[in-house]
Amino acid sequence: MEAAEKKEISVEDEAVDKNVFKDCSKIAFYRRQKQQLFKKSTYRALLDTVTTGEKSTNFQIINEATKISLLAEVYGIEGNIFRLKINEETPLKPRYEVPDVLTSKPSTVRLIACSGDTGSLVLADGKGDLKCHITANPFKVDLVSKEEVVMSINSLGQLYFEHLQIPLKQRAAKENEEDASIDTSQKNQEDLCLWEEKFGKFVDVKANGPASVGLDFSLHGFEHLYGIPQHAESHLLKTTGDGDAYRLYNLDVYGYKIHDKMGIYGSVPYLLAHKQGRTIGIFWLNASETLVEINTEPAVEYMLTQKGPVAAKQKIRSRTHVHWMSESGIIDVFLLTGPTPSDIFTQYSRLTGTQAMPPLFSLGYHQCRWNYEDEQDVIAVDAGCDEHDIPYDVIWLDIEHTEGKRYFTWDKKRFPNPKRMQELLRSKKRKLVVISDPHIKIDPDYSVYTKAKEQGFFVRSHEGGDFEGVCWPGLSSYLDFTNPKVREWYASLFAFPVYQGSTDILFLWNDMNEPSVFRGPEQTMQKNAIHHGNWEHRELHNIYGFYQQMATAEGLIQRSKGKERPFVLTRSFFAGSQKYGAVWTGDNTADWSYLKISIPMLLTLNITGISFCGADVGGFIGNPETELLVRWYQAGAYQPFFRSHATMNTKRREPWLFGEGHTRLIRAAIRERYTLLPYWYSLFYHAHVASQPVMRPLWVEFPDELETFGIEDEYMLGSALLVHPVTEPKATVVDVFLPGSNEVWYDSKTFAHWEGGCTVKIPVTLDTIPVFQRGGSVVPLKTTIGKSTGWMTDSHYGLRVALSTKGSAVGELYLDDGHSFQYLHQKQFLHRKFSFCSSVLINNSADQRGHYPSKCVVEQILVLGLRKEPSSVTTHSSDGKDQPVTFAYCAKTSTLRLEKLSLNIGADWEVHIK
Repeated sequence: MEAAEKKEISVEDEAVDKNVFKDCSKIAFYRRQKQQLFKKSTYRALLDTVTTGEKSTNFQIINEATKISLLAEVYGIEGNIFRLKINEETPLKPRYEVPDVLTSKPSTVRLIACSGDTGSLVLADGKGDLKCHITANPFKVDLVSKEEVVMSINSLGQLYFEHLQIPLKQRAAKENEEDASIDTSQKNQEDLCLWEEKFGKFVDVKANGPASVGLDFSLHGFEHLYGIPQHAESHLLKTTGDGDAYRLYNLDVYGYKIHDKMGIYGSVPYLLAHKQGRTIGIFWLNASETLVEINTEPAVEYMLTQKGPVAAKQKIRSRTHVHWMSESGIIDVFLLTGPTPSDIFTQYSRLTGTQAMPPLFSLGYHQCRWNYEDEQDVIAVDAGCDEHDIPYDVIWLDIEHTEGKRYFTWDKKRFPNPKRMQELLRSKKRKLVVISDPHIKIDPDYSVYTKAKEQGFFVRSHEGGDFEGVCWPGLSSYLDFTNPKVREWYASLFAFPVYQGSTDILFLWNDMNEPSVFRGPEQTMQKNAIHHGNWEHRELHNIYGFYQQMATAEGLIQRSKGKERPFVLTRSFFAGSQKYGAVWTGDNTADWSYLKISIPMLLTLNITGISFCGADVGGFIGNPETELLVRWYQAGAYQPFFRSHATMNTKRREPWLFGEGHTRLIRAAIRERYTLLPYWYSLFYHAHVASQPVMRPLWVEFPDELETFGIEDEYMLGSALLVHPVTEPKATVVDVFLPGSNEVWYDSKTFAHWEGGCTVKIPVTLDTIPVFQRGGSVVPLKTTIGKSTGWMTDSHYGLRVALSTKGSAVGELYLDDGHSFQYLHQKQFLHRKFSFCSSVLINNSADQRGHYPSKCVVEQILVLGLRKEPSSVTTHSSDGKDQPVTFAYCAKTSTLRLEKLSLNIGADWEVHIK
């Protein structure tokens, strides 16, 4: 263990240089906002300025010290959401408001001013349950549900708003003109640190001075908070101490440190708070660098009096304070009031959209490496998978496939005939993914560069020319994806006549899009670089990668004339990225601790809207020991995005390179993934249409069980499967918590069952993947595994029916062509519902609008938890015909097995067990 710890520390120390990346003490706006706490500056709402329009209620807030006013706007939004915007009343110039993230302008509900006196104002949404109580002095907002205060805003007085200013030189000149006797030199010197921020050799000059914003939220009765990805941290957010805030600032951090709150590749400024009986959310719509402090005050009891025979006690509810601080922009915050986890997911998706429906192939296994060397290498790896009977769907090409890191090109020596290579993959019903980063090599002979330069499509430096930074190709310029014209042009580059050598089986990977700038401050772009609309990079840093993925997805849709679904993986992301594809957890390390941390990282992404996510199997950096690699494949097979990946200086690690015994274990894990594809696809459909996460922390499914609130080493896939990956070396037993005192759980392999509400010790060997099916569920399976998803289109189904304590079960299957938008435009889909009750299994339609011809039949049904052997089993079809069924019953495991059935998946039928 000591050696393993040394290895972990040495890897991290080598990878993450703290001199390259800031901690809170080096972030000027954080220091300023913290210092304000000692100044006790307060704001007062001027309720005599209240105006109520169709969409919002507006009023002024004044700083008691400076007498400068702000404008507050309160909106009611359909679905129990409130929105609060605070901006300068008369800014020097417009402040940045994040565009394009909200799915559309949210449907507002007219707020009604109900009660209130001169010192307060109460707004209600008309239904009466939710009220917004605004107190004038000091300014505070209470969100009240059924007379209980759920959340308070600015109760700690941490509202902070730095106003844009006239540049120092202009101000000094103006002051000198007005009174030449005033000595401004000392004042200018004091102000200088506000206008120029130094970090290492970099100086960040702020054109209009500091412009940060901040606000506190007190969550009453809540101790458990989740969200604000991306951090290599626990799923349950921790209390932060001085100088220890969660940082949301998208950065390229190679081999990031785990159990650290530093910002890495993506950010979603959204958190959820949960307690028994209520879930709420805070979505802070700001794309600049953001810090979040969390401080929980647990519930306490104290004596009111000692008089009399019984000492009176009073219980003070727990509460958690959340302090949001952003470098610039405005305060634009959405308050999601639940009350259930499911309601919260729906409310957030109304704002930012649901997970895009992925093409079926992308839910299979992906084989990637930096880099597969050439066409021969690709062909050999493809053949190796077939030779060793390992299904896979996609092989990936990293930057070396291009001509000198020029994207949209091919290295002519390594890949002389990319179309022929793709046709070979097509013949195996497989796909290719290639990389396309946002930096463009500065090269007058590179058409992508010259065309972008001619049209002014690059981010500009604050001096006015094109911004230039170093990345993989060397000196590069960076496409300004915030510009709609740039996105439109970039999308056009994926057209087949333009992207020579590409075919319709080629899909995309956007990497380095934080953006990564070698030798830049914190290895990213200078904050005073200039984007479309003359916005500084600081305003929109966290949304840059979001825009590249948006443009890439649009390009893939356009090349098929709107017919085919795209697949785009991105490293950098923001709120709403789920609409455009998948994300992953970046440059992780081949160490047990990184396998373990991947679970809470992915759970946090899922509850913040991004279900299609995964971690590089095996660890990107370093060489995993064989046991770790096997365990990672087993974990990855039960995570939404399933890709093996490794950096170029690692040993090759294709699944068959570790001896036949280990190949067998890896093959088994991958095959389990393919067996469950019907269930995976159905879960993604629910994520797409109903915003329910695919990979769920236990508290989402068991919201009133306190024991589940801190669990992060196991999780639910949908509502039916509980997965507990093995993440410790040489493990012989794992402790699995099976929730729900009224539940029953079945081992998915042995069919052994346990009552819920307890921790069970499960013996494990290297071939064990602890997966349990929840009683009361029906899970659809494929009974035959093909070389890829494309080979399994017509392979038949099995149903695994796990009975509840009451002898019932329900489940669903969603099916369409797996690749087009016909499910949306032409309603070409099947959505079936399975229900088992009173010893009858029924298959009928869950959505009558859908129609899709399928040759598939249910050929196998397994019923778990059937307590006695039946005397007969018959099928009953919609045409009234009854057919006897041969069955096998195992009394030891209480399982009934029905084989050689031929029940059309798209038709109504029943199975009667007597």
